[in-house]
Amino acid sequence: MILSDATIEKLLAEGMLSIEPLEPEQIQPASVDIRLGNTFSIIEDTPSGIVGLEDEIAYKSIHADRYILLPGQFVLATTMEYVRLGNDLTAFVEGRSSLGRMGLFVQNAGWVDPGFEGEITLELFNANRCALELRAGRRVGQLVFARMDGSAKSPYAGKYQGQRGATGSRVYLDREVGRERLDRPDGPQARR
Repeated sequence: MILSDATIEKLLAEGMLSIEPLEPEQIQPASVDIRLGNTFSIIEDTPSGIVGLEDEIAYKSIHADRYILLPGQFVLATTMEYVRLGNDLTAFVEGRSSLGRMGLFVQNAGWVDPGFEGEITLELFNANRCALELRAGRRVGQLVFARMDGSAKSPYAGKYQGQRGATGSRVYLDREVGRERLDRPDGPQARR
């Protein structure tokens, strides 16, 4: 069930949900506005021009109150807010329609797991033909909260727990399910 403003305020007061800093005006009828932080990260170029999923990716991070996002450019950004979700809460990250109408795509894979805590890293892409000026403190999206049917058996404790700033991909730390089966000499790869 999507949480209402009254339920969000109640959970904040009880400490079952934490969002800091938070201004009362950020609480909307069924969401909480999130604001752009002042950390931006871009993937460093590689000599081969290829970024491998098994390799640690190098990023250049910039701390600034203003960032010019060029046409066709991708950048990681962060929220001002540090969020802590209870083990029975999840959240969806939605970009602001007003910014989407300007060609700014705001994403973060769209999901925040129960038990997560940290600043939320946002993936920003400029689909406009003009550069877009981004300013720290501006509303860029919203968190829509949902209560689960019970507490998570295994709340989030993954590789992004406690993150601060525009945190780059840590996909290289993944242990792929079934990978060992594919790598065996008699596995599916051997038949190709």
